Amino acid sequence: MRTVKGPGLFLAQFIGDAAPFDSLDGIAGWAAECGYAGVQMPTLDARFLDLSLAATSPAYCDEVKGRLADHGLLLTELSTHLQGQLVAVHPAYDALFDGFAPEALRGRPAARADWAADQVKLALTASRNLGLTAMASFSGALAWPYLYPWPQRPPGLVEEAFDELARRWLPLLDHAEECGVDICYEIHPGEDLHDGISYEMFLARTGNHARANLLFDPSHYVLQQLDYLDHIDIYHDRIRMFHVKDAEFNPTGRQGVYGGFQSWVDRAGRFRSPGDGQVDFGAIFSKLAQYDFPGWAVVEWECCLKHPEDGAREGAAFVRDHIIRVTERAFDDFAGAATDRAANRRMLGLEG
Repeated sequence: MRTVKGPGLFLAQFIGDAAPFDSLDGIAGWAAECGYAGVQMPTLDARFLDLSLAATSPAYCDEVKGRLADHGLLLTELSTHLQGQLVAVHPAYDALFDGFAPEALRGRPAARADWAADQVKLALTASRNLGLTAMASFSGALAWPYLYPWPQRPPGLVEEAFDELARRWLPLLDHAEECGVDICYEIHPGEDLHDGISYEMFLARTGNHARANLLFDPSHYVLQQLDYLDHIDIYHDRIRMFHVKDAEFNPTGRQGVYGGFQSWVDRAGRFRSPGDGQVDFGAIFSKLAQYDFPGWAVVEWECCLKHPEDGAREGAAFVRDHIIRVTERAFDDFAGAATDRAANRRMLGLEG
C-alpha cells in the first residue's frame, strides 16, 4: 500500500484576469497559502503554461517546475479536458464548443478536431518533459445526443459512434505510450465515456490499450446515481487520477436525474464543495489506500453555493484530514511467532 499524495488543486476554475489569479507565480503563491502541496494545470492559457514550448524545451519545463517549487509546490498533472472534448463533437454541439477553439477554427469542425488532437499530443509530450506520468482529459462525444433510446435508435448507431471515437483516439493513445504517460479520461455526463459500461465499450475498441485509463471523480457518479465505491472495486487498476469534488442528489416529486432544465442551484443533483455534499470520502480514501492508488488527491471546486476561495481553503484541509498514512506493518504483528514448514505441519497434525 502507499499513501495518497496531496492535497492538490486543479487551477482551471480559479484562473482569471485579476491578481493573484492572472499569473503562474500569483496563483501558485495563493495556492500554497491555502495549504496545497501541488497543482494540476490546464493547458490552454499560455500565461501559466506555454504548451508548444513545454513540448519542445525541457529547459522551459524545468523553469516552470522551478517557479512552482519556489512556492513549495509540485506539478501534479496537466489537463486537456477542453482539447479532448473537441477531438469528437456531434454537430448539434458545434456552435457551443466552438468557443473552446481558436477563432480561426470556428465553423470548421474537421480542422478543429485536428487541432484538438495535436494539442493532446503536445500535452502528452510536455507531460513527459515535465516528468509526469498521467494527463487528464475528456473523451469527446458523438453518441451523447442519443443517450436516451427514444426515438428508437437504429441498429449499429452507437457502435459506429464508438468505433469512430476509438479511431480518433488510438493514435493519441499510441503517442501516450511513447511518452510513458497515461491518458486519464474523466467519466462525465456529456462525454461518450460517461459511466463504466461506456468506458468498457471504448476500451474494447482500443484493444484494452494500456494508456486508456481513468480519472475518478465521485461527484459525477452521485449525479447519475452510480455506485462510486463499487466503481473503485471494479476499475481500481485503471484509476490513475482523483478529483476531490462533492455533490448531492435530492430528488423530489418534480425532478430527478435529468434536472428539469434548471440552473445548478435548482437541480436535484448539485455540485458542492468537499465535505458539504453526500460523497463518502472516508470510504473513498480507504479504498484508494487499499488498492495502492499511485496519484494525487486533487480538489476541483465547482460548488453551486460556496465562494471559490473559501472552497479552496477548506478543500486543502479537508484532503489533509482524509489522507490515510498507510501502515508499514500488520496490526497483529506483535502477536506473531517465528515458524517454519515443519512447525506448520505439526500445527496441522501432519507430523510424521
